[in-house]
Amino acid sequence: MTTDAPSYGVIDREYGRRLATTDPADDGPVWMVNLMKYRDVASYPDGHTDASGSTSGREADDRYAPLDVLADIGAEVVFFGDVEDQLLGDETVWDRVGVVRYPTRRAFIEMQSRDDYKAKHVHKEAGMERTFVIGCQPFDLPADLPDKAEAPSWDDVPHPPTPDDGPVMVVHVIKYAEATSRAEMHHYEMAAARSAVPAGVQIGGWFEAEGTIVGDGRTWDQVRFNRFPSKAAFMDVVLDPKRLEAQRAHRAPAMSDTYTMIVRPRIDHLDR
Repeated sequence: MTTDAPSYGVIDREYGRRLATTDPADDGPVWMVNLMKYRDVASYPDGHTDASGSTSGREADDRYAPLDVLADIGAEVVFFGDVEDQLLGDETVWDRVGVVRYPTRRAFIEMQSRDDYKAKHVHKEAGMERTFVIGCQPFDLPADLPDKAEAPSWDDVPHPPTPDDGPVMVVHVIKYAEATSRAEMHHYEMAAARSAVPAGVQIGGWFEAEGTIVGDGRTWDQVRFNRFPSKAAFMDVVLDPKRLEAQRAHRAPAMSDTYTMIVRPRIDHLDR
């Protein structure tokens, strides 16, 4: 994000003001969830050394990655991975998902004006076709969900991780249909847990969305990260008849908009 309008999304100026003006006494960590869709070929400005058309959008974003800047302000990439399959969503098929934990909301805003950050931003502008950056806060899990202690070891599940099919993170971006939809979703959660827990599911993090600083004008309510020992384990849960029944009865009518993605993590310490 820059003060100028980026080509890859719409800035929510009101949410930006909230981030920048949060009282220090009330400020604290914010988790910025990034959904990334790359250009096939990076679009650098004329005269730039990478303007030859030989750089992919993904390569340009790798050059952008401001890890040194993040470390300097006390921020950390807590999740990063490649989208292997997108099961639900509109015509946008995302390429990557990342989550950065910033020490404060103000730190995220102040980073935008740093010279070392702005020097890298040309690569993001060149490589990114579209992005969502959703500011989030973790929320307490329902008390009646199965406890972590009840979950089996991944050594004991039907589809443990293997060299060919390792752990996946299933990411859900959710917009609820109405206020009562959260109760409907909870009915689904309880039904889904009956097949997901024996399969080895772990909750990586469930977050309330407080705003979308870069997007397409839509707002979101939650982002959920559920970790499975393998893609095969997740697909077993997907195809469970009782879960499918609960999905039709409760989950589908609860949501007005959603993305669901199977992501292969490269970095995963979201719940550390």
